[in-house]
Amino acid sequence: MSKVISISMLAKNEIAREGLRQILSGESFTIEASVSDVSALLNAQGQILRDKADHVIVIDGAGGNGRDACREIAARRTEARIALLLDQYSFEEVVEAFQLGADGVIIKEISCAPLAESIRLVAMGEKVFPSQLITNITNWIPTAAAGDWKSSASAVGLSEREIEILESIMAGMANKVIARQFSICEATVKVHVKAILRKLGVENRTQAATWGVKNGLGEPVQLNLREVRPVRALPRLSPVTGRAA
Repeated sequence: MSKVISISMLAKNEIAREGLRQILSGESFTIEASVSDVSALLNAQGQILRDKADHVIVIDGAGGNGRDACREIAARRTEARIALLLDQYSFEEVVEAFQLGADGVIIKEISCAPLAESIRLVAMGEKVFPSQLITNITNWIPTAAAGDWKSSASAVGLSEREIEILESIMAGMANKVIARQFSICEATVKVHVKAILRKLGVENRTQAATWGVKNGLGEPVQLNLREVRPVRALPRLSPVTGRAA
């Protein structure tokens, strides 16, 4: 008999939580909590309740929700795993989710059995992501020949320091880490980051990293492809019954 996995469900919508409960209730899973706010998953010391490797916190990212919850839970957990559910695939959102600490990103266009299997893989320490991510990375890596990134960076007016900081952003470094790396203050890093976003014409760090990948500046953000298994997209679930709609 396989090891029982404990589940905590975090979703603003009660219907979504109930739908997940129906799908995941069974001999392989134990529902530990079903909550609408991160604070309900914390103990008096502000740490994650049942912070064990066999505990998966499933976050519903419907309507763009889930980013802050993912960040906060990742900062407070030691061993517990995080699985983020997204309404639809977006390269930027998937990459950002892993940057924030997610162990798995699952698109809701998936049937019950693959969803359960994906969460089992997350509990086992695997990185689970949508199959579309491989297609994006495969298509984008060859788009710039060696050395072309210098022309691209020059064309948009990036300075040498801004290129260094963009490379650090692509490696998933936070501003504090970048500041220590270059022996500058965090405020200076923020100024450089704002200048980089403005020059590239993008809105956030993930889009800046994507620009870097497409223009040959470096490798994709820290995703260890040897540890991941793609999830096949299947018909969309009904949030109440769990049946394919």
